[in-house]
Amino acid sequence: MRPQSSASLGFVPEPLANLPWKIILLILAIGCFDLLVLYSAAGGHIRPWALSQGIRFFVLLAAAMGLSRVRPEIWGMISLPTYAVIIVMLVGVEILGKVAGGGQRWLELGVIRLQPSELMKPFIVLACARFYDLLPPSETRKFGAIWPALLLIGLPAGLVMLQPDLGTAMMITAGGITIMFLAGIPLRLFLGGALLAAIAAPIAYNFVLHDYQRNRIAIFLNPESDPLRTGYHITQSKIAIGSGGIWGKGFLNGTQSHLDYLPEGQTDFALATMMEEWGLAGGVALLLAWFAIIGWAINISLRAEGRFARLTAAGLATTLFFYVSVNMAMVMGLAPVVGVPLPLISNGGSSQLTVLLCIGILMSLDRANRKQTRW
Repeated sequence: MRPQSSASLGFVPEPLANLPWKIILLILAIGCFDLLVLYSAAGGHIRPWALSQGIRFFVLLAAAMGLSRVRPEIWGMISLPTYAVIIVMLVGVEILGKVAGGGQRWLELGVIRLQPSELMKPFIVLACARFYDLLPPSETRKFGAIWPALLLIGLPAGLVMLQPDLGTAMMITAGGITIMFLAGIPLRLFLGGALLAAIAAPIAYNFVLHDYQRNRIAIFLNPESDPLRTGYHITQSKIAIGSGGIWGKGFLNGTQSHLDYLPEGQTDFALATMMEEWGLAGGVALLLAWFAIIGWAINISLRAEGRFARLTAAGLATTLFFYVSVNMAMVMGLAPVVGVPLPLISNGGSSQLTVLLCIGILMSLDRANRKQTRW
């Protein structure tokens, strides 16, 4: 018999009472804070970034809340077909894609411009989780459990590398490899893969990466070698973060972004724009907020009953973690600049769609975990 819902208070509909409101309010706070950052980055104007970002955020957040009503088994059913559709879209990018910012990464779909590689980040997790959910547990440690997953991961990662987009390809690979590890693939295979990657790294550096990608790695190792050209982004980012100090210069008082010293202060380097005005305190508060959301996702994985739900929740938690950690490391000079946006802070519709899709799927899994409603 179904447990009695605490939503029987009368004025709280059950679908609303089932939502994780603490997490939703936390996401809402991050999204609204983002609008302040973009408003400041534009010199105190809602155009061209804050208004469009705000409209997209509230529409997509409402859609994510709607996705919480989708049953986990539906996600399992659509995971592989949707993965195939995104693969077709990635091929379409190579043929018909729009070139912008030095890369061919977008499809023009009427009124919207979509970056299919962003959508692959959550769906590589769902596709790999579905594969291991269908695989008998006794087969997990055999070769037949490895090569199909590697094919699922390698195909989109290779297509994204052609765009070229090293950062997104790395995140797709990391999401899929995480699912393989959590599914129970022997650890020695990962150690062997890491060894092969270390051996292949010099070859990839010299013959696979583009010139600008090699320059980014070289600048990461020695930022002062070319501070006015290839090292300009990271140099100005460090100046902006350092000048903010503990408490920041104050809202609308940033100089690096307002005087156009900081390139891409509304996208990849939005964290630097924010920390110049809000300081280390603002950066730590944002980091703690995201860690709370990632912790919630990990908790969903620990409480999930089915293998697909457990793997999916853990994989999406890892995806969100990579979003936050890679961008923050990149902006602070602790990692090469690879073009990974800061979730719900960097301006961009495709990344915003991807992150809130991850949140919607997690809310769906969370709702399935709950045995009774709590308000």
